[in-house]
Amino acid sequence: MKSIIRFIPLILFVLLGVLLYRGLFLNPQAMPSAMIGKPLPNFELPILKSTDRLVGREDLTGNIVLLNVWATWCIQCKYEHPYLLDIIRDSRIKLYGLNFTDDRNAALNWLKQYEDPYEFSIFDEQGALGLDIGVFGAPETFVIDHTGIIRKRFAGPINDQVWKKEFLPLIDTIEAEIAQGST
Repeated sequence: MKSIIRFIPLILFVLLGVLLYRGLFLNPQAMPSAMIGKPLPNFELPILKSTDRLVGREDLTGNIVLLNVWATWCIQCKYEHPYLLDIIRDSRIKLYGLNFTDDRNAALNWLKQYEDPYEFSIFDEQGALGLDIGVFGAPETFVIDHTGIIRKRFAGPINDQVWKKEFLPLIDTIEAEIAQGST
């Protein structure tokens, strides 16, 4: 019995080593989301540019939607922003922003300075909608299909490679579903 106890630290060390080695090969941007396959939750929040205009789930359904989580405190959002201006040329999608836990005036100045790619940005000052859909930080982008179902969550900035690999195949799939008349 004593000889087995003597090997316990070695066994624990080997198990820890295996777990750490496996972690080296995981993709941090492929964090799972419990919201994949579920409808976008109901919400009512103001848009960034007008506190008087409230929007909700119904304002983001009916099209293939990208909901891009951004903030002025997010360094990667500055990197991603020019690419979002390219994405809006694709008429198949609608791009909406979710300004996440940010200062309204800073966010408005950001859009003036860098150009506004969004149909509108939802102002989620307290992070309530972000919490409901499982946002960890910014930038993150959600693909919401024409029926309002969240189909994908991508953590990190979008660039040309990411767009072609992670988003275009799904957008093509959703378009095929729309053409077949699935609801």
